[in-house]
Amino acid sequence: MNSNLFSYIWQHTRRDQIWIIGVILISMPFLFLALDLPKAIVNGPIQGRGFMTPDATARFLELKFALPQWLGGSNLNLFSGFELSRMGYLVGLSFVFLGLVCINGLFKFYINTFKGRLGERMLRRLRYELVDRVLRFPMPYFKKVKPAEVATMIKDEVEPLGGFIGDAFVQPVFLSGQALTAMIFIMVQNIWLGLIAASIVLIQAFLIPRLRKRLLVLGKQQQLTARDLAGRVAEVVEGIGEVRTNDTSNFERADISNRLGRIFFIRYELFQRKFFVKFLNNFLAQLTPFLFFLIGGYFAISGSLDIGQLVAVIAAYKDLPGPIKELIDWDQQRQDVEIKYNQVCEQFSPQPMITAALQAPTPGVVANLSQPLAVSGLTITDDTGTMVLEPVDFALAPGEWVAAVGEVNAGAEITAEALAQLVPPTAGHIRIGDQPLDAISAAVTGRRIAYVGPDTYLRNLSIRACLLSALMNHPQRSLSGQSGLKRDLEEARASGNSELDWSADWIDYDRLGVADASHIDKRILKALTLVEMDDEVFEFGLRSQPDASASRAIETPILTARAALKARLAKASIAHMVEPFDPDRFQNQATIAENLVFGAALSKEFEAENLPRNRLFLDILAENALDQQLYDVGRKIAATVVELFADLPPNHPFFDRLSFVKPEELPTYKTMLARLGDRDYVAADKTDRGLLLGLALRYIEPRHRLNLLTDDIRTLIIAARRRLIERIRAGKSATVAIYEPEHYNVGSSLEANILFGRIAHGLADAPNKVHQAIRETLVDLNLRDTVLEAGLSFVVGNGGKRLTQAQRQKLALARALLKEPDILIVNRGLANLNPRNQRAIMAALAKAKPKARPKSGTTNEVGTVEKKPRMTVFWVLASPALVELFDRVLVFHDGRITADGTPAKLMDSSKQLKRLVA
Repeated sequence: MNSNLFSYIWQHTRRDQIWIIGVILISMPFLFLALDLPKAIVNGPIQGRGFMTPDATARFLELKFALPQWLGGSNLNLFSGFELSRMGYLVGLSFVFLGLVCINGLFKFYINTFKGRLGERMLRRLRYELVDRVLRFPMPYFKKVKPAEVATMIKDEVEPLGGFIGDAFVQPVFLSGQALTAMIFIMVQNIWLGLIAASIVLIQAFLIPRLRKRLLVLGKQQQLTARDLAGRVAEVVEGIGEVRTNDTSNFERADISNRLGRIFFIRYELFQRKFFVKFLNNFLAQLTPFLFFLIGGYFAISGSLDIGQLVAVIAAYKDLPGPIKELIDWDQQRQDVEIKYNQVCEQFSPQPMITAALQAPTPGVVANLSQPLAVSGLTITDDTGTMVLEPVDFALAPGEWVAAVGEVNAGAEITAEALAQLVPPTAGHIRIGDQPLDAISAAVTGRRIAYVGPDTYLRNLSIRACLLSALMNHPQRSLSGQSGLKRDLEEARASGNSELDWSADWIDYDRLGVADASHIDKRILKALTLVEMDDEVFEFGLRSQPDASASRAIETPILTARAALKARLAKASIAHMVEPFDPDRFQNQATIAENLVFGAALSKEFEAENLPRNRLFLDILAENALDQQLYDVGRKIAATVVELFADLPPNHPFFDRLSFVKPEELPTYKTMLARLGDRDYVAADKTDRGLLLGLALRYIEPRHRLNLLTDDIRTLIIAARRRLIERIRAGKSATVAIYEPEHYNVGSSLEANILFGRIAHGLADAPNKVHQAIRETLVDLNLRDTVLEAGLSFVVGNGGKRLTQAQRQKLALARALLKEPDILIVNRGLANLNPRNQRAIMAALAKAKPKARPKSGTTNEVGTVEKKPRMTVFWVLASPALVELFDRVLVFHDGRITADGTPAKLMDSSKQLKRLVA
């Protein structure tokens, strides 16, 4: 990066800076005229100069110039103007003054808008360049930087640069022009007043910047401590498991408190000094008008200065302190942003950086890596200088499957990382054919080489999006109907950003082997089946709640499955295990809340925990005389729970059976019951009513078995349900998806839609039998793939943390296989799976047939296909017993290759391999 901020700004904004400086220079005469005109108004029509008689007139807007003697010395009349009376002249000059005010205001508006756009464009360029450099950092550098600190620098620390960049050249010219115009005007009116103003300005210019030097030091300290705080908080979040398991939360609080304290004292000193400087600057600015009134008044009284000149001087000075103060502020800002810019340059300039050419966008089909991969003299040392891999030599023939085994960190893992270019070699070479691996374009290595490590990072996206992310290397086709695309691309070009269309379709269908987006899911499901993750995705699909558009597509099949499940349960004589939803019957296996709302909540106000505060819901209870009834039910529940379970330990299994009362809540209910006494629903406190209603609404008779629901209460609940459904349907927005036997429920999961009821409590193995029946029904109806496709929309969470480590590893392998790579590198990529599952996946992968794919080159015409050769595999095994599935084995020990040969040969000759397998 260019280490000089002004050079960086000038390099990218030269033409814009010259243009806006020209506009500023053009605006200066209009500013001078606006300063001079009040004197003409006061001395002319107001005081009467030039209007000696009531009928006197003067020429308005007369334009004439006196030519110099060498041109004849005559007057040149351009416009004779208008004859106006004294009042007309006053009105005319006033409107001219108003016009100049508008013109100067428009100049300021244009200049400030232009500066703002210029600054934001450069800020966008700078942020893009920083992210671009992050993408080209050497891999070892990522071990030294904290992600939160990098994000903070890009987001927050360069923010002030955006405001300054637009002002870097324009502001000093603009403000200096304003100040100089005002100063010259004052000098023209009276030299002594001008010298006073100039003296005060010089004192400000000398004193204020020196007082602000400490502010710059404090600002730098504040920036560094804030960056450290962001990194420390990120460490706490990432290591929250260690904090919880080791009870170090109080140490973390103390550490954060200490860091916040340092920031506080830095900022407090910063505020003290900043406001003292502001006070001094304001005092000096107000001292000048005092001297103007005193000395200028003396001159006016003595007759050496007329009143109009004094008024004009004071009016002109009004426009002087602002520009001077802003110039001083600009100088401080300059020093501040230069410090920030230099710090950013230092942080974002690690060496050796990956060259931009290696990551250049490459459309079309890239060359296949069909040559042998050769490793010669490969040596790797870590950050401390310790040799972790001694010189090793081996080669991988195209289509060869090679297993690497050894103890953890014996050298196999670091070799795999070097082959994936995640670790730079200290010495030696890795070549594909005659070409060094690090000289091959990322477009080739990223598409033809796949890497699966033990730790997989997944973005907070759906499973589908995570799998397809490896296929989004270049825009494939633009999407029609995008408004504003041309404007966005033009602005990206002006800001030096990527001109690739982010909104285009980036998925490489050719590499997937499909014609269009409609076939993607089937291809993904094949990969998931290969890594044995299809059953888990199927479960995700059953629990998923598709959006409105997806729901419409699967509504009919799901309703068919609902009817088929009902028939299957009846045929298997287990229909009694499910109580279906019936609008005219009380659902014994559902809570009272579910019986009343009788649908899936689409808004928070109708979620069970919020019902005691839902005004509509409470009105319905009151209209059906249910408020007092449910209040009494809740009161009985509270009294029973307090009486029976108050003395039980918190971990007693009875609390799991109750489900709606937590052990720590018992004292609250006990206190509430004592407070209530005999008060009924109306007399009870609003909070107490809400607590007791909440208890009642969570009650399920077959599960909790307190015999609290009478037939009368059930009848009232059904009547209230009907009234509530009427009100909900009459509402303007959908708040509840009502359960209807002949309709799909958009607020429920696929499984809930198929089941359309509640599984009976207390029946042995009922949940397992019902769930198994659902799965068999979907298979019989050929709906398994439909549910799987719904499961692909499951969002994996930040870093994939909603998945288990084993699921993340399976997903990473499936993503690698979807790339159809020439070389697959797996570095203990299935270590979290048991050996049986590892063996099954590897065997299935070995049997997978090569598929036809486009020939390498720059074009991709229809029909130009070739048979894909067998994939080359380098697999660091977590279970050495699986070596029999490979063509060749490399045995690593203490950073060296101690054996190299076929599995059968080495099982006889290598003691190291025998020991590992055993």
